[in-house]
Amino acid sequence: MPRLRVLLALVLLLAGLPQAHATAEHTYAKREYAIITGGWAPNKRLAIAVHGEGEGAHDKFHAYLMAEPQHRRLAVLDNISHENNLDTDADAYYAEWSPDSRYVAVSFRTERHIMTLNIYAIEGNRARLIETPDLFRKAAGRTVIVKTDGDMRTYVPTVKWRGPRRYDFNDYRLFVENDKTLAEKIGELGSLTKMEDGRYSIEFAAHATVTIGRGNRNRVGKLKLGVFER
Repeated sequence: MPRLRVLLALVLLLAGLPQAHATAEHTYAKREYAIITGGWAPNKRLAIAVHGEGEGAHDKFHAYLMAEPQHRRLAVLDNISHENNLDTDADAYYAEWSPDSRYVAVSFRTERHIMTLNIYAIEGNRARLIETPDLFRKAAGRTVIVKTDGDMRTYVPTVKWRGPRRYDFNDYRLFVENDKTLAEKIGELGSLTKMEDGRYSIEFAAHATVTIGRGNRNRVGKLKLGVFER
């Protein structure tokens, strides 16, 4: 998956930079709303742009649904702000539009190696946040207790649209755990490597086709082995 490789390359490239340069920042002019990577909708009447205030744009940073070609703000996108973003440069944000311009998936870094992916339904002049599938929980089981917060080192979700309401979803994660329990839970969707310090590096990669049904509810197809990037 080319897009998965692009996002992983960004994460790994920035991970190797000194801490002071680990973020991609941009200082915006007062009326500068920069269109993100892939931000133009197929119909060319909508776009996704970002803007923030102050040095490095970390104050009042948001992503916006824009009317084009007027480049006029229509709505703020929920769950993308100065409270949960790492980067402020437009090139560090990625959009994948459905072919009919009625849905858009936006991905960005919330931590140095952790991507967040939000999916929005475009309803007139607003963008409504809808549920993003969780293939890891589907594979491991929602009732299974696994240490994912501190031990998940990399997370790269990607979307590729196959139709107006159907897309391929790939979920790649890297964990560091003290034992093999997690690897046993995810089975063939995981890859296990013992580290020199005795802990285990566990990769998870799953792929599924997702259909958006009534009420924007997801119908997730059968999980298949995803792409392991090394």
